[in-house]
Amino acid sequence: EVQLQASGGGLVQAGGSLTLTCVFSGFTFDDYGIGWFRQAPGKEREGVSYISGPDGITYYADSVKGRFAISRDNAKNTAYLQMNNLKPEDTAVYYCATEISNIGINWSDRYLYDNWGRGTLVTVSS
Repeated sequence: EVQLQASGGGLVQAGGSLTLTCVFSGFTFDDYGIGWFRQAPGKEREGVSYISGPDGITYYADSVKGRFAISRDNAKNTAYLQMNNLKPEDTAVYYCATEISNIGINWSDRYLYDNWGRGTLVTVSS
């Protein structure tokens, strides 16, 4: 059974930083790309970032480029999202997810992910 557990959310002031962690189990972690998504109240779930499996290619939403960094540690079956210079508009529940397979440039399509972790809430105060 595939399991994902996201953690690391919390309350932070604007300009602050947080690191989200997602631990995976139940599948061959190295082979699959991992996406981070977020959903703010009343809004659609949107793609934040993605890192591919074998070669670690990364993508970012324009709204977070230069501020967020995605990484993975295949030995620990763990993915990370380092978030710097946080803004109030980054407030959302953040989710990690595993791709169906090799989605590449289509990374922001949430329907191309088949396993989702429970979200972790990030609140950025102004």
